[in-house]
Amino acid sequence: MGDRGTNNHSEGTDIILVGFRVCPELHIFLFLLFLIVYAMILLGNIGMIAIITNDPRLNTPMYFFLGNLSFIDLFYSSVIAPKAMINFWSESKSISFAGCVTQVFLFALFIVAEGFVLAVMAYDHLITICNPLLYSVQMSAHLCSQLVAGSYFCGCISSVLYQHDLHFILFASRTIDHFYCDDHPLQKISCSGLYIHKMVSFVLCSIIVLPTIIVIIVSYMYILSTVLKIHSTEGRKKAFSTCSSHLGVVSVLYGAVFFMYFTPDRFPELSKVSSLCYTLVTPMWNPLIYTLRNKDVKEVLKKILRKILFFDYSFSSTNYIVAFHLGCLWPLIKSYSHG
Repeated sequence: MGDRGTNNHSEGTDIILVGFRVCPELHIFLFLLFLIVYAMILLGNIGMIAIITNDPRLNTPMYFFLGNLSFIDLFYSSVIAPKAMINFWSESKSISFAGCVTQVFLFALFIVAEGFVLAVMAYDHLITICNPLLYSVQMSAHLCSQLVAGSYFCGCISSVLYQHDLHFILFASRTIDHFYCDDHPLQKISCSGLYIHKMVSFVLCSIIVLPTIIVIIVSYMYILSTVLKIHSTEGRKKAFSTCSSHLGVVSVLYGAVFFMYFTPDRFPELSKVSSLCYTLVTPMWNPLIYTLRNKDVKEVLKKILRKILFFDYSFSSTNYIVAFHLGCLWPLIKSYSHG
């Protein structure tokens, strides 16, 4: 990495992350904005994982998938946000090549896993609405575990293949016009042929990403067909309520990804803004629009907060910490659920 034609495996070579092209005075504002968003990601997702795993009433497939979604959101946002915040204060704004490859590997792992978990959740909604009487049989605990494990496995496979291919690319520049290491900005600074790399990316999309989109689309086609046959207005409303949050997050995630990769190169700042949607905004909002608008979870949260207010000494210290975190978000939760 460095001069044209040099090997990018050289030890100690750093890559420069340009970040957002704004005046230095706005770096403090961006740092605070990232800090607030990241803090909400931590509070919301850690809180949701703790609530779902500690309350027996939430021991169902839907909440199992939601807990894994929160876990994925927590980790892939943590791959991006801390380094971006550090670079707002740093003069060099550098990251080592090993750090860049690690960032690409972990982000690819978790973002692919999220795509599969979202597809699994679409299938879960399909069984819930179209075949509710056999739901407990078709969505057994063993099958749910296999589906989630398969999601992580596919994420690992895609990351390993992509990272292996990345080591054979030579770069003409050490400067990436982005705030984290990603495939699209790395391709822009490549000075070697990208045919094999693009073929690998195409194959990965064809056999890993595309099936998740197909599963989601087909699932909702069946769901829509079933809902239209429901004569009760209340039944239709409940069915649409079950799916609306999932559809919203799927639309934001895939819409932002497609927008970033199809944005013309002459508008790099637009691609950075769109990438913010799926790296930070989506993980921040998922606990709200998926979990905190759910009646069962809100009841559990209210119960925890009541125990805190009335000093229930049987309450564990772990639950106190969780309740404190979620209590900080309660005004936002309340306003959002009534919005």
